[in-house]
Amino acid sequence: MLSILVAHAKTEISQEIKHYLSKDFYVKTTTSFETCLRLFEQQRFEFTFIDLDLFANQITKSSIKDYQTVLKQFWKIFPMAQLIMISTQDRIRETVNIVKAGANNYITTPINSAELQHVLESTDESSRIQHELDYLRDRFWQDDSLDVVRTNSEQMKKTFDKVRYVAETKTTVLLTGETGVGKGVIAKLIHRHSDRRNQPFIHVHCGAIADSLVESELFGHEKGSFTGAIKRKFGRFEIATNGTIFLDEIGTVTSSTQIKLLQVLQDKIFQRVGGEEDIESNARVIAASNYDLKKLVENGEYRSDLYYRLSVFPIEIPPLRERKEDVPLLASFFVNRLNSIYLKDITEIHPLVIEALQEYPWPGNIREFENLIERAYILEHSSVLTPESFPQELFDLDKTEAKVLLDTTQTLAETRKQTIDQVERQYLKELLSVHRGRINKTAQAAGITPRQLHKLLAKYQIHKEEFRSAL
Repeated sequence: MLSILVAHAKTEISQEIKHYLSKDFYVKTTTSFETCLRLFEQQRFEFTFIDLDLFANQITKSSIKDYQTVLKQFWKIFPMAQLIMISTQDRIRETVNIVKAGANNYITTPINSAELQHVLESTDESSRIQHELDYLRDRFWQDDSLDVVRTNSEQMKKTFDKVRYVAETKTTVLLTGETGVGKGVIAKLIHRHSDRRNQPFIHVHCGAIADSLVESELFGHEKGSFTGAIKRKFGRFEIATNGTIFLDEIGTVTSSTQIKLLQVLQDKIFQRVGGEEDIESNARVIAASNYDLKKLVENGEYRSDLYYRLSVFPIEIPPLRERKEDVPLLASFFVNRLNSIYLKDITEIHPLVIEALQEYPWPGNIREFENLIERAYILEHSSVLTPESFPQELFDLDKTEAKVLLDTTQTLAETRKQTIDQVERQYLKELLSVHRGRINKTAQAAGITPRQLHKLLAKYQIHKEEFRSAL
């Protein structure tokens, strides 16, 4: 029987919901938010109903950012949680804003059985099946991998499902995709969720090793086997014993190395360079390539038998341009990680930034995306990652000028002040850039005194030194 959790300050409301749903669901109730969160950690609930008053007590002010902060407490435990607000008729506007922030739906009091049934039925049978799959997927992933595997992309869900299917096997895996899509991340996920997780994970970038040294690097060599071989060296396959060896850019290896790799995959043995002793290998092989190995085979540039041994379980990773719906998730993930490293407190990303990031084609994929976010993070001095911290070519200027960040949960006075602050901050940055950080000239151009300018720079946490690079 599926489970429902109801958290409401008024016991009679919870009991009324329980009365309507107890025939089809196991219903658990509580009167506090803290108990609700604790129960949510202990058991998986298909739906969670939360009293708007209990929810509102957890926030400092009514804003999208604060709503999301509370919702994230549930998402962190179960990313696909179905959260439904319970509201009075006179607070519908606030409730709708919480739905905009990420809650799934809402119902109003007094409780109407037809409305309650409609909310539950809005998630059809296929969604419920997906819910159960997500539950199994959630239970599979280690806690520190949950942020990595969170996705809104159907393509990436299929990719992570394949990772889940193959991780606990010994099967050789071939990861394909463009440069920068995250093949290394997927390889580590497979290893960390296998029964080899406590054994070595050895990453070999085949394309970064000189052709003459690849065999020695992979299989080791005996003393005196070539000029400079002054002692025996263990190769990466030996070091990876009982663990996983990740062969990145496998399409770049030479023909002679391909033959040795085939022997390892086929017979589970190899010899060190210059040696005759057969060494057994039980390392699990994960290979990756941004080349189309099948085309290389067709062109006679790659051994077909090796290709078929490598591609026992192929996993293709889609480029970022085909999973634009994940851009907000990835941006938040990178910002949160940078917050933990640099101890800054950037809590929001400007909507115009998200829009620009989603429209950009990302030729460098996730790697380019992460680097761009880190650069902007370092330049940003406010709690919001703003367009000014990104390269201006990322934005369409006409579109940027035509839009203003609006938060309808704020009053007109609050919105007016926020907009003025945004314009003033951008104006001062551009003026400082024109005058290369010179305070007197910038103040003169702005029609204010240097003292007034210093106060504004302090208010907006703008540092004049950043604009002197062109001097």
